[in-house]
Amino acid sequence: MTTTSAQLDAADPLAHFRERFVGAASDLVYFDGNSLGRPVAAVAERLASFVQEDWGGRLIRGWDEQWMDLPTTLGDDLGRICLGAAPGQTTIGDSTTVWLYKLMRAAVDAAVRRDPHRTEIVIDTDNFPTDRYVAEGIAAERGLTLRWIEVDTSEGVTADQLAAAVGDRTALVVLNHVAYRSAWLADAPGLTRIAHEAGALVLWDLCHSAGSVPVHLDAWDVDLAVGCTYKYLNGGPGSPAFGYVNARLQGELTQPIQGWMGHADPFLMGPGYTPATGIRRFISGTPPILGMIAMQSMLELVEEAGIEAIRAKSVALTSYAVELADATLPEVSVASPRDPAQRGGHVTLHHDRMREVTARLWERDVIPDYRDPGGLRIGLSPLSTSFDEVERGMAAVATALAG
Repeated sequence: MTTTSAQLDAADPLAHFRERFVGAASDLVYFDGNSLGRPVAAVAERLASFVQEDWGGRLIRGWDEQWMDLPTTLGDDLGRICLGAAPGQTTIGDSTTVWLYKLMRAAVDAAVRRDPHRTEIVIDTDNFPTDRYVAEGIAAERGLTLRWIEVDTSEGVTADQLAAAVGDRTALVVLNHVAYRSAWLADAPGLTRIAHEAGALVLWDLCHSAGSVPVHLDAWDVDLAVGCTYKYLNGGPGSPAFGYVNARLQGELTQPIQGWMGHADPFLMGPGYTPATGIRRFISGTPPILGMIAMQSMLELVEEAGIEAIRAKSVALTSYAVELADATLPEVSVASPRDPAQRGGHVTLHHDRMREVTARLWERDVIPDYRDPGGLRIGLSPLSTSFDEVERGMAAVATALAG
């Protein structure tokens, strides 16, 4: 290898961000930032201040002063910093699963109202399990059919595959921007265009790209998007998800979980439901304010670093991991795209013994995760991961495989 990890770290313009994460200075190797990001160090003080001042000092007055609007104001920040979304289209709250249900149901119902023959949801066999399970439930609930795209688990949905699957019966297409298993980076604008040419709506799952890969929802003319905030957005375990609804659709879609916070006047407490205008109509229940605090600190770091610089660091980290795998793991195959332009923020290495290898690594404070079939997944969060950490982790993988 021509360049050492020390040289790569010395040349890394984002290296100084690493010290702003809890635990990054330890010897532990963290290869799972694409499942749960490290906490930002500033969160401890932010949470303490919130308990003492906002919650403890302002008490219920906090709702009138800022909490009622936090899902949409923080959603606007997320849209501006990470999603390429103009204000008024993104809001935060609920889980990823709930957002998928709300937006999938709203989309298929709208499609069927326009054209009763549109009775199919197009989704791929390697889409994230939750997306598939929710789609299956909605299809059963609404009398729809699922049209499956069979994909290679080391790749993802291609333009030719989608074009062959959609047609005049397609109501909704559900796709992952970055495949959870292989890290295949989908051609979001191209696939969105194919869905639209067939007259269908499209929903993008951004869980493995938001905060790591630049996203341009407005420019791509995306209809709907959903993502979580505990991966590359470092919101913490169970932090609330987000939903994006393109402004041109907000008056057309009827969200199926009509809660009091999505009412035009939440405190009217009247006998009937009147939806709020704009993105607020897609809010259901009381916002999880505590769960949004940590994400604010990470969004500040992402804005400071710049999403394009973060993507460049991500490409460099995953490319280094692939280079090390080729050099030191001859029995292992790379089950992710080798072209970094087609790869998100993680790399999956395949070997039949990877389940036992993963367990062995965890005992040694090297933390990847495992995905069938035989995949050791290395998730590299750009602001908190160093090249030295990648080198040490890959050496540990080689040792565990040899043991």
